[in-house]
Amino acid sequence: MCSRCVLLLLCFTLPHILCTVNNSTSGPSDLRSCAWQGADAGAAAAKCDASSSGADSSKPKQAGPHDSKHSGNNHWSHSDVLGRLIVRFQSYKHAEDHKADLAAALAQASGAWKWIDRNNAASLYPTDFALLEVADAVLDSIKSLLSSWPGVKDVHPEQQVRRSLTWDSDSTVQANAQDQAALDTEWVQKRPGRFLTRPSFPESSSNASDVHHPWADAGLSEDTQRRLLLSQNSVTARFEAQKLWDEGYGGAKVKVGVFDTGIRADHPHVKNIRERTNWTHEPTLEDGLGHGTFVAGVIGGSDGGCPGFAPDVELYTFRVFTNDQVSYTSWFLDAFNYAIATGMNVVNLSIGGPDYLDQPFVEKVWEITSNGILMVSAIGNDGPLYGTLNNPADQNDVIGVGGVDYADQIASFSSRGMSTWELPIGYGRAKPDVVAYGRDVLGSRIQGGCRSLSGTSVASPVVAGAVCLLASVVPAANRWEVLNPASMKQALVEGSVPIPGIPMYEQGQGKLNLINSMNILKTYQPRASVVPKSLDFTDCPFMWPFCTQPIYANALPLIFNATVLNAMALTGRFEGAPVFKSTNGPGQQLSVQFEYSSVLWPWSGFLALFIRVLPEAAALDDAATGEVSFTIVSPPAPGSKAVRRSSVTLPITVRIIPTPPRAKRVLWDQFHSMRYPPAYIPRDSLDVRNDILDWHGDHPHTNFHTMYDALRAAGYFLEILGSPFTCFDARQYGALLMVDSEEEYYPEEISKLKNDVEKEGLGLIVFGEWYNVDTMIKMKFFDDNTRSWWTPVTGGANVPALNELLSPFGIAFGDAILEGQVPLDPDKPYYASGANIVRFPAGGHLHSWQLADKATEGLSRSVGNLGGAGSIHAVLGLTTAEAGRVAVYGDSNCLDSSHQRSSCYNLLIKLIQYAAEGAKDHTLLSMDTLLATPLGSPQDPLPTRRVDIDLTPVSLVLGNPMMCYPNSPPEFQLLNGNSRRARGTTVGASGQNFKGDVVAAVQPNIQAELQDAKGQTQDVDAAGQGSTATEGTQAGAAQFEDVSTERKSGSLASQQVPKNLTDPEATAAASSAASTAAGITNMAGKAVTSAAAGAATGGAAGGAIAAAGSLDEAIPHARQADVQQLEALASTLQNTTDMVSNASGLASVRQEVERKLQDGLDGLNSSVRDSWAKLNTTVQDRLEVLNATLKDKSTQVGKSIKGSAQTAVARGKSVDSPGVSQWFLVFGALLVFGVFLLRRRQRKRHAGHAANMSLLGPGVTDQGIGGWLRPRSSRHRLAND
Repeated sequence: MCSRCVLLLLCFTLPHILCTVNNSTSGPSDLRSCAWQGADAGAAAAKCDASSSGADSSKPKQAGPHDSKHSGNNHWSHSDVLGRLIVRFQSYKHAEDHKADLAAALAQASGAWKWIDRNNAASLYPTDFALLEVADAVLDSIKSLLSSWPGVKDVHPEQQVRRSLTWDSDSTVQANAQDQAALDTEWVQKRPGRFLTRPSFPESSSNASDVHHPWADAGLSEDTQRRLLLSQNSVTARFEAQKLWDEGYGGAKVKVGVFDTGIRADHPHVKNIRERTNWTHEPTLEDGLGHGTFVAGVIGGSDGGCPGFAPDVELYTFRVFTNDQVSYTSWFLDAFNYAIATGMNVVNLSIGGPDYLDQPFVEKVWEITSNGILMVSAIGNDGPLYGTLNNPADQNDVIGVGGVDYADQIASFSSRGMSTWELPIGYGRAKPDVVAYGRDVLGSRIQGGCRSLSGTSVASPVVAGAVCLLASVVPAANRWEVLNPASMKQALVEGSVPIPGIPMYEQGQGKLNLINSMNILKTYQPRASVVPKSLDFTDCPFMWPFCTQPIYANALPLIFNATVLNAMALTGRFEGAPVFKSTNGPGQQLSVQFEYSSVLWPWSGFLALFIRVLPEAAALDDAATGEVSFTIVSPPAPGSKAVRRSSVTLPITVRIIPTPPRAKRVLWDQFHSMRYPPAYIPRDSLDVRNDILDWHGDHPHTNFHTMYDALRAAGYFLEILGSPFTCFDARQYGALLMVDSEEEYYPEEISKLKNDVEKEGLGLIVFGEWYNVDTMIKMKFFDDNTRSWWTPVTGGANVPALNELLSPFGIAFGDAILEGQVPLDPDKPYYASGANIVRFPAGGHLHSWQLADKATEGLSRSVGNLGGAGSIHAVLGLTTAEAGRVAVYGDSNCLDSSHQRSSCYNLLIKLIQYAAEGAKDHTLLSMDTLLATPLGSPQDPLPTRRVDIDLTPVSLVLGNPMMCYPNSPPEFQLLNGNSRRARGTTVGASGQNFKGDVVAAVQPNIQAELQDAKGQTQDVDAAGQGSTATEGTQAGAAQFEDVSTERKSGSLASQQVPKNLTDPEATAAASSAASTAAGITNMAGKAVTSAAAGAATGGAAGGAIAAAGSLDEAIPHARQADVQQLEALASTLQNTTDMVSNASGLASVRQEVERKLQDGLDGLNSSVRDSWAKLNTTVQDRLEVLNATLKDKSTQVGKSIKGSAQTAVARGKSVDSPGVSQWFLVFGALLVFGVFLLRRRQRKRHAGHAANMSLLGPGVTDQGIGGWLRPRSSRHRLAND
């Protein structure tokens, strides 16, 4: 290639012409794609490559301000950037047909957009997307026109993917030094490309880059060379691939696609290169970096010096990265489509990044696996940090691979920690799936020979090669009827061997074991399974963190998110709710609640378990065992009419201990944590130059895991709240711990927290972070992917919101960004980009030290010192607030394991001892820190919210009604109107299932009110259908066969109350009443039994939930005007009053209900009050008419009803108290009406945000509170359910 061609490649980045040439049919087919811009470029291309043809006279694309492609010192203004859009369609068509459709759709904007031809190998096939170039000035209008056009699915910005694969240590060091020098002059710098983590090919062994063995040149056979390598560091020898080769397996007739940097056509190590395709703008199929060659050699190499796993595999290379390590989403989409069209069996992706909301990419991965293609992907190289799993390896349908070294230790670079899609409401899944050798692995060089490289991008082809080899174990005749993404993952994870001493969230299910997996596949029959196959929460350290903290009564649930694999078919569903059955005595004290996928697709779903201990086991100290069982059903196989079924059992072991004292229980606030994606949440420490985003989850089991371990070692029990502050009982906890909070707060949360601290004695500990508007503006950058400017939506913490929360205590943070050593023994923590304290009450203890302020500019600066100018800043404060105590510290870096400068765990423990127990540490409470007068005044300015940023689209609070999620106590889910109906709960003692919350069970039309408030219109009774926008709502109805929409013949809802009865009519009424009495008897018995379990599980409201749930089984869709339903409900509630009233938590429930009812009643107008009074009068009148009419002829019936109720009470071992019963009758009615009124008010309050209220959007297919989430339609939208 001539020098002019090279210069053009450096100058221009976007493809305008792609030309293709086929080589001889006898050899591999080379599809060459070249891209040139401008007439001169076309001429140069013709001169440089005779095999290329065509030219494009269109003008060159101008680069953005951060584009890495430029000639000399030429830089382009961002205003001249031409945006690129990926337009996705509802169906596949040929490109010309899509082009004609878009021309009609954009007729009003002709000339403002340009169709970009993609003349690559996939152009021969129908496509489901188009790539457009649009001027910035009309970008929004073009998007609007496209979004409203029938046939267009959605519109997304083109994504540029960039990675650094450089393994030359000297150049890497030099580049890092240059980057550091540049970053020292700016607040933030981002290289072009989609946000990726550290390079997926980060390490190399420089002294082993060229490996030579004497026998490699001795003319020995390949088999002999392999045998000689058995004692060497051959990865194939380590995994005993020779045993499979000896049995005749070599990967024959398996087609593998390597998505990487390409390979030379005549590479001596890879003998079966079937086809090479280029999807980049560079006119070459060759590998200029060596990464694609290395990966291909590990999978299918046949050289004796560095053998691959499947030497007989059919290799297809997809060159999707340039020599400058750049790619675009559109290149991947075309390449993926081509892989589907040409029937690939296995695909290897040695790439990854944190953006699981890149919807076109993620959904195309689902399409790949839906077509039965086995995808293997690297888990990422961001270890040893937790919470750093990469996409797409973190998806259930993808085989995610981590790395180990030859000592069977997790490689330091291997990403780890649970997935973060589900946070803050749910709990993440365990990934990677398996681990394989990824350090110092031998592979092929570009021109031949071997080299040693490291990274999870090396471990990924190790597993991909093993998958190709294992696929050949299954006879070719039915191979791809048996093998699919689920069955192959089952063979890998079930055959893997756990590495002793390593947690599951680092190693997945263990190290790859080829022999075990081969034996599984030899006799394999498609089935369903669950990963992990058993849950022994006492197995340490494999089951960390669960094994380090036993469970106990009155605690928030232990949440575990398991993966369900369904190898029977692409889709499946649960046949009924999972059931938990105890297998020993202590197991009867467990209550297990489930959430699960309504549809398992593609090939997989989730099963979330919420495990609680019943209150009567508060003193139990024992190991509890049981098992969860469920059945997965799938459509019939082709040619069959029989539905496919597979039953699965999941053993559970958990340690129960006596409930710890209040002072030892600490509650962690997870609900108010935000992270990337979907928004630009900046890093907490501004000294971290190479990671500009806060994306590690901010969870005690991800980047705060060492803090969690320190608290457990100190004897504290940490429970995690994924719901608002209105959803927990403060009397159960010694302290609430808030760290690095970015979310807003409901007004009700602020008032409740004030009461919890001042009246209930709850300790409050807050670790803040920096917040400075001027600094945030400086951190703004132009993202060449989205063709837009990115700016932080908040600082390290949301200080304006925190200040509102702390204002009742007279505390506020300022906008300084402080740096320096804090001389506080014994930790002496480093203060890394922390905030200062600018308000603090008199009588508190305030600590100030000399620290540097990095935020030297700003309109509303407040130094926050104790008087006098200088750099003395207040950063630590402790004070009392009536019955409670509050402690604040302005920096969280010392608790965060990611990029931590130094720890402050001793300080944290001292603060907990102070806040929870009232301990008096002489250092923290010294007299010289006592504040005689308040710091600051109400007139002093405080940091303000940015007026140019709307947090609503990414906030769980703004624009969404307040509710308690299944991770909160049942009584608070009741009071705060959780509209999600739990899928099923099993109490180990009785095996009884109860479902629903009292709002949905007693008054189903309130459920509709809540659905309207969230903008959701799906039918909760559509079993297993529709978007999982109703996933949680369907939980109570869609999965239970005993819930019917028709009225049952014997139900109270079918009875009519007569006003004037003749004798025959009275006789008929008496007969009907007798039937009704029998129904009441049966219902009362079930209600009392359910209430007993419910009250034990969730206190007073738990009993109400259970009673109402049992009633809901008989009357699933009652109407408000059904008087008999109200009578039956009142009777049921009356019969269970004493039991419920004696259960724990009634006082707090009662106070909360009374407060909510008072708020609702205050807002009623006179007409509503009159209507309510009239309804009561009407009910009373009808009851009196019924009693009078039946008085003479139904005396025995009345006695029967009364006796049935008494029998039910006796069965429940509850003594009825008339006074309490009457109170609870009113309580139950007012509760229903009060919650209804409250939701109406909330809906009106948020009416202005109706467009943003739904937490779910198009493209969502499998969601759940505990389960993993699908991406939303926009990267800037919320990824929660």
